[in-house]
Order: sequence, then C-alpha cells, then structure tokens
Amino acid sequence: MKTGLVLEGGGMRAAYTMGVLDVMMENNITYDGIIGVSAGAIHGISYKSHQPGRNIRYYKEYAHDKRFMSFRNLIFTGEMVGREFCYNELPWKLDPFDNDTFKADPTEFYAVCANVETGGTEYFKVNDLRNEKHMDYIRASASLPFVSKVVEIDGYKLLDGGMTDSIPLKKFQEMGFEKNVVVATQPDDYVKKPENTALAGVFYRKYPNFLNAIKDRPNMYNSEKAYLIEQEKAGNIFFIRPEQKLNISRTDTAPDHLEEAYQIGRKDMEKRMGELAEYLKQ
Repeated sequence: MKTGLVLEGGGMRAAYTMGVLDVMMENNITYDGIIGVSAGAIHGISYKSHQPGRNIRYYKEYAHDKRFMSFRNLIFTGEMVGREFCYNELPWKLDPFDNDTFKADPTEFYAVCANVETGGTEYFKVNDLRNEKHMDYIRASASLPFVSKVVEIDGYKLLDGGMTDSIPLKKFQEMGFEKNVVVATQPDDYVKKPENTALAGVFYRKYPNFLNAIKDRPNMYNSEKAYLIEQEKAGNIFFIRPEQKLNISRTDTAPDHLEEAYQIGRKDMEKRMGELAEYLKQ
C-alpha cells in the first residue's frame, strides 16, 4: 500500500507545516509520494532532501528581506516575490538546498499548478531542481494571482495551484496513494467565503476559464475540506491541522509570528507521533 503526504499551501501560514514536517523528519517518517500546493510545495522539497530545520531557518532570516517579497519587487518587476533571489541565490548560495539527496531519494514529488487557460489543474513530477523547468514548476505552484506573472512552461500557462485544487487528496488517491497523511493550515471551523471578483475580471479577462475557477474557489475549497473530515472519520487518512486560527497571515514576514506558527506545528505533531506511527503501520 503506497503512502502519501499531502501539503496544503497558505503562504506564511505554512510555517505551521514547517514545524509538522520537521518533527516527522526527526522521527524518520518516510512516504512513497509527496504532493504540495504553493507553500506546501516549497516546504515539501526540503522533506525529500532530508533537511529538517532548513525552511524555518531561511524564512526567519530572509522573509523580511525586500529581495524575498515586497511591494518594491512588485513595482519594479511585476512580481511580489523576487524570482532571482528566492529561486536562485537563496537555494544555491545563501542556504544551500541538497539537490543530490533530493534526486537520490525514491519518494515521488508532485507540484500542483493552476492552468490559467483551461481553469483546470496540472500535477507535475519534480525530481531535479537543478533542472530549470522543475524549479519553475515549484515557482509556478507558489505564484499568487495578481502579484505574480503567469509562468509559461512547455506551452502551459500556470499560477498558484491552490486556486484550482487547494488540498489534492482526491488526486493522490486516484494516483494510487491509498494511505495518506494530510497537513492543512486552517482549523476545522474555517469556511472560505465568496470574494469580490471584480479585480480578477480585470486581470484575467483573457482567461475566462481561470476567472470561473477563481469565482468557484470557495466552493472548491469548502468541498475539499469537508471531504478531508469525512475521510478522517472513516479512518482513511491521518489529518493534522491547527486547532484554532494561527496568529499569522499569508503575507506576514515577522520572524516572531513565523516562529510561533512553527512551534505550534511542532507541538501538534509531537503530541500525535504515536498515533501517526500506528496509522502508518496498520
């Protein structure tokens, strides 16, 4: 039976995910596959490269750096997140990513991206981040609408995977991963509400299918969350998420807020390690 790890995004809220993942790594928990959305994809790659502590370390060190994410970047480059800094200088020079271990590890890794032309979802297998295309899959998965340019790869036009498949448990089950651990960044009582989509109509008027996906996103998200809870009750998944809303927004770069969310993730996972181990060996 193939085991899978499913990682929701959530921007800086995913500091919670960093804590959960570090405790799993420290306890030598392995999976046959990992699928990550947006920030979930960014943090998930350090799991496959066996680098506990790396995510929270470089986020606390660089997330408030204007080269990392800032309105200055948006004004001068059209993207809030600095492409050169985040996807080149940081992983290869400032806080090196262990690509050799990433490649050698047998775990399958998938990045989830929204296709802005079809309004559907693409799931790209990633196995070498020195391959520019594979790094771009990760970058596309985390490219937030409105503050990111559309990422074009092999004829695909891509943006943040959370817009079309926020928590891709069903997809992983369809791919043959029958025993799954899901890490989410919102508590059970969170309900995504309809948003004003007038701005989206201006930005994405050339992409009506993607615009429809943006409008339907609350329904998609709430339906996926309900499915997770249903699957948990049936004993089909191990589902870990915060018990209450985290004191951090998706764009919050304050080191103390990142550390707080990270520690909550660690404590939640530490409390449930026995339960997780039992679930995985059943």
